[in-house]
Formats: sequence, C-alpha cells, structure tokens
Amino acid sequence: MIEALSVQYPVKDCCLALNVPRSGYYQWKKAQPSVRGQQERELGEELEKLFKENRGRYGSPRMTRALREKGHRVGKNRVARLMRERKLAARKKRAFRPKTTRSVKVAVPNHIADLEALAPDQIWVSDITYVATAEGWLYLAVVLDLFSRRVVGWKLGESLDASLVCAALQNALVLRQPAAGFYFHSDRGSQYASHLLQKILQAVQAQPSMSGVGNCYDNAKAEAFFSTLKTESFPVSNVFGSKAEARSAIFEYIEIYYNNQRFHSALGYQSPRQFETNYQQEKELTFCLSNNSR
Repeated sequence: MIEALSVQYPVKDCCLALNVPRSGYYQWKKAQPSVRGQQERELGEELEKLFKENRGRYGSPRMTRALREKGHRVGKNRVARLMRERKLAARKKRAFRPKTTRSVKVAVPNHIADLEALAPDQIWVSDITYVATAEGWLYLAVVLDLFSRRVVGWKLGESLDASLVCAALQNALVLRQPAAGFYFHSDRGSQYASHLLQKILQAVQAQPSMSGVGNCYDNAKAEAFFSTLKTESFPVSNVFGSKAEARSAIFEYIEIYYNNQRFHSALGYQSPRQFETNYQQEKELTFCLSNNSR
C-alpha cells in the first residue's frame, strides 16, 4: 500500500510558478471577510442554532419564519440555500397510512363536512393512534380544537377501551368550557360510539359528529396531527425504548412544543396558542372600538 506524501513548497517558489506577486498573496491572506460574507456566516450560525433548538423538525419555510421572529430580514430561497450548504434537512414526513379502530353502525352523520370553525371551541375533533414501545403498546387519544389546531385534551394509556377517549375529553373540558351546541367529531370507532362517551357529550350539550362509513379522511385534521407527531417526535424505528420514554416524549411534544412553539402553516406560521391569543386580542379591540363609536 502506497501512502500519499504531503509536500510543501516555499511561498516564493509557488508564487513564481503561478506568476503571482508575493505581496498580492500576503494581502489576500490577511484580507478580512466581506460584510456580506460576515453576515452569511452569522446568519448560518443562527440558523444552525434554531434548527437544533427545534430538534430538526423545521424545513426552510418554518426556519424562515423562525429567523424573522428573531429580527432577521431573510427570504425563503436564501434560507433554503444556507440549509443546503450546512446540510440541515428536516425530518421527512412519513407516508400517510390511515388506521382505524373497529367501527360500529351508528346513526350519527358528519355534521362538520361543510363547516368552518371561525372561533375557538366551535368544533373539536378527536382520534386514537397506537404507540409502539419495547415494553408493549400504548394508545393515545387526542382532542383538537379545529379553529387553532390546538390539542385541548389528550390521554395516553395502556387500554384501548372507551375510558381512554372519555379521559381525553374530560381533560379538554377541564381546560376549556365550550358553549352548548359545539361539535365533537370523530370516526366511527366503538370507543366513540360507546354509551360512556355519549353520556358525557349529552351532559355538556355537545353535538356528536362522525366520519362516513369507512372514510377516515373525514377526520383528516386529527390524522394529520398524528402524522406530524410521529414524524417530529417518534424514533426513526417508530418504537420507543420504554413506555416511560414514550410518555416523556409525547408530553414534551404536545404540552411544551406543539401547542406553544411550533409554527403551523395553516395558521400563518403561528403556534396554536399564539393564534388563539391574537384572535382574542383582535376580538377585544373590535369590541372596544365598537363601544367607543356609539
């Protein structure tokens, strides 16, 4: 095996061979980086910092918004280029493979198909997903507010019976107090058709709504949340090392990151909490202005 030899020549000989004056070489070596180059370096360092803070969950559109939030005037093309140069790639979205629980025949139609949530607590959607761990399965039920995409209630448990979704709904009702008549939408899983859950919905005067038979896409927003959750917080293998690890990761993602920090493209790159806060402030401002005009 032949080892490559590193040979160094004097600067004088190199400059003579290349027909370059030595003064020009030393001037080039001492030259300070340009203002543009310095800005690029600093922006790239800030980009890497924010990318790591978000655990590699953001692509260039969200990274652009994150940099603008820090006061940087940048365009998405520039951010995309810097991310390529620094080999920063967001986690790839996993293929959407709908999985449904055992459905039952119930006389509850889809009431929200043509509705749009214009304020918080008008339409809640709920679903269940499986969480694999080396110690066995866990099951996650969530309740989302369709207006802000905020997770208003959730429950991670070891049983897939109706008590799981009941606990998620009750947690949502502790946090929020929706007015009578709000919609609670789900698929036709046996948990959602159970007498136990329907009794809670009747008590709070909610209007139940369910997806069409065999049509999981009628509950697409809840399915989309699970896809995002698994892409951004689950291990690459999709299997947690332990149930404790799964509980910790899911708690951190929902309660600390998703609701409060994650930019949502459908919300104008605001977090669910920020979107609700801005809505409330605009509502109060409109109310004050209307009263002052009287």
